[in-house]
Amino acid sequence: MPSFPSRRVMVGSGLAAMAAMATTPAAAAERSGPARALSRAIAAYSAIERHFGAKDGSGLVREQYPAAAGDKPYSYEWPFSQVHIAALDLTAVDATYEPELARRSRAQEHFWNAGGGTTGLPGYDSYPVAPYGTGGDMFYDDNEWVGLAKVQRHLQTGNTAALARAKEIFALVRSGWDTDTSHAAPGGVFWTQADWSHDRNTVSNMPGAQLALRLHQITGEAGYLTWARRFYDWTNTHLRRPDGLYWDHLDLKGTVEKTVWSYNQGVPVGVNVLFYEVTRDRSYLRRAERTAEAAYDYYVMQGRLFTQPVYFNSIFFKNLLLLESVTGKGKYHQAMADYADQLWSTMRDPATGLVHFNAAGGTEAIQQAAFAQIYAVLAWPRAKWRTLY
Repeated sequence: MPSFPSRRVMVGSGLAAMAAMATTPAAAAERSGPARALSRAIAAYSAIERHFGAKDGSGLVREQYPAAAGDKPYSYEWPFSQVHIAALDLTAVDATYEPELARRSRAQEHFWNAGGGTTGLPGYDSYPVAPYGTGGDMFYDDNEWVGLAKVQRHLQTGNTAALARAKEIFALVRSGWDTDTSHAAPGGVFWTQADWSHDRNTVSNMPGAQLALRLHQITGEAGYLTWARRFYDWTNTHLRRPDGLYWDHLDLKGTVEKTVWSYNQGVPVGVNVLFYEVTRDRSYLRRAERTAEAAYDYYVMQGRLFTQPVYFNSIFFKNLLLLESVTGKGKYHQAMADYADQLWSTMRDPATGLVHFNAAGGTEAIQQAAFAQIYAVLAWPRAKWRTLY
């Protein structure tokens, strides 16, 4: 399978422009009610098919709009999965989106490599497989997001096929555990199977723990809980800061990359919430609250939220809502609504319905999908928050 450039290039794209735009005063945001949030989610999602949708019946999307010279016919898997999840999040509050979700779910399988990657287990490649493409490296975090989406679908509808696929994805993630004791800080799930990276990341371990905990909750199987603790303990030992926030990754020499991304704070919050639900040990809930509060202060109160990609922030806020499904509070929900409304008022082009995060005015499919997800979840009743990740 061919290799593709690191997605870290995409993560950095447009952040300087986002930070600059965030300094523009936004109109005072009214509290976003569910009906308005749903209307805005539908508008944001509709723009995806209008501007990104492939016209060949595949259900796939293009990477960006407008297209650039050299763009591949379809997006990579991670952006597509977020489009898929946007349809999933909409379906949770609007059943008319069921056919659309089914279409995106079928298209998701265009990335499925049944023959397996370097560990011999099947999973989603980073680019569509034949006949739509030639496949690509497997990323463990890419697969974890789909696994968590499948769990969300199962929790909300009882869909057994979704649960079966989530179990397959977890088997793949487990196979990515570092077993070489000669490495610095041995253990941890690698970020990717690609030979150009041997990093072990917060984002490849904590979502793995979250997926394992969900599968344990659903099945009662002790093995999932054992693996969840393994992923959780390794990440806390090597990538957790003293203040409860998390660094990005660790290389084989033991060097820590200390960037603090918003999604790397959100997922540990969700993991601690699920550990609390499974064990009823309130120390996990206190850890969730500590990390959530530290992240809220770091991003919201200190004005860093708009330095983060919107697709990181969607994951961040969803996990904060999972916490508030237990605590009954609403501060993080309000912060999510305020963030969404500022995006709508300062970064959305009413003519196209697209959000723009760079000076050139382009939009990536993953950005638009995250924008739709945020508003879709803001339309959910609180009772559904417990199915988030």
